[in-house]
Amino acid sequence: MAKLSSVNKNERRKKLVKKYANRIAKLKAVADDESLDDGERWLARLKLAEVPRNGNPTRVRNRCTTTGRPRGYYRKFGLNRIELRDLGNKGLIPGLTKSSW
Repeated sequence: MAKLSSVNKNERRKKLVKKYANRIAKLKAVADDESLDDGERWLARLKLAEVPRNGNPTRVRNRCTTTGRPRGYYRKFGLNRIELRDLGNKGLIPGLTKSSW
């Protein structure tokens, strides 16, 4: 089990990303629009820099939903490799079978 503080910190980041998603998208659209003059684009970049760092989606870490482990994460299942194997062997994940040859 991962440290609870790390899991909670990641949840706070997810909330901030959701909160600032619209603002970041609008500012990026203005900053990348080459039809506007440089002053407007520059102001958009400055406002974009004022958004909290944890409001950026790249700051969110994918973690296992059951244990919070950050490594070996499978997006399709939302689990890490260890939990995926355990639950797969127990037959709790539909469509997942252990291979044998």
